[in-house]
Amino acid sequence: MSSVDFNPSKNILVSGGARGIGRALSRMFLEAGHRVFIFDYDEDELEYTKTVHLVQYYKDEKVESALCNLRDLNDIRSKVPVAAKFFNNRIDVLVNNGSIASPYWKDGKTMEDPATLDEWQAYIETNLTAPFAMSQACLPYMKARISDSEAGAHLIQGAGPCIINIGSFRAHQSDPNQEGYAASKAGQLGLTHSMAVSLGRLGIRVNLIAPGRIKVAHESKAGDEDGTDWEGQVSQKDVDDHPTNRAGRPKDVADAALYLIEAGFVTGQDMTVDGGALRKKN
Repeated sequence: MSSVDFNPSKNILVSGGARGIGRALSRMFLEAGHRVFIFDYDEDELEYTKTVHLVQYYKDEKVESALCNLRDLNDIRSKVPVAAKFFNNRIDVLVNNGSIASPYWKDGKTMEDPATLDEWQAYIETNLTAPFAMSQACLPYMKARISDSEAGAHLIQGAGPCIINIGSFRAHQSDPNQEGYAASKAGQLGLTHSMAVSLGRLGIRVNLIAPGRIKVAHESKAGDEDGTDWEGQVSQKDVDDHPTNRAGRPKDVADAALYLIEAGFVTGQDMTVDGGALRKKN
């Protein structure tokens, strides 16, 4: 069957894309020939990433950005149309990467401390509610054409549109004092499975990538200025804890995302990218 309206260059919206895994995802999507719109809450980091780190893509109008508070539903609903306009009202891929990355309660607190409840709320709103709200806001710009219900969106348009949630291996294995982080990431698993079933009729696939220990200090403005590299962050413990004999690179997550974007027969799956850490008895 011939490809109709198929374009190998995708329009990709990345939340939390100014630093860390999100910055690497944005850059590697651009390197693969896609167009990218970045949401982030850190104005300085976002401006640096767009106009310095990704300057050539910015000059070529391949990347744009907007400040967005993922805990503010109205902000999400007002900023997604801005991204869609940049993409001529077609979003092919949503990557829900923005989250609270620190897994532990602040200042050494445990769940016995009632003060953790505010942090719990922040984890749930940022790591779980925001991916749902972002996905909901993007749906009008992702839905396959009506004719695809008869002819088959995946057959005609390659893999079709998709949503990728960035979770964590902590959904499966928690350390002490990670209740908020682990629960929110575990919730993403259920969200991914349910959305995959619900959105299948619209021709939208939904999958999750669960990174393990990914070293990301070099993926930031400070990392660039200080000359930080990935190799310098790898410890002996990283070697000992992983059958791959190293910690993760942001590229490992990006490779998984690039695969899922084109994996037209894969939906409702959670792909753990942890170097085998969950399989190794410590």
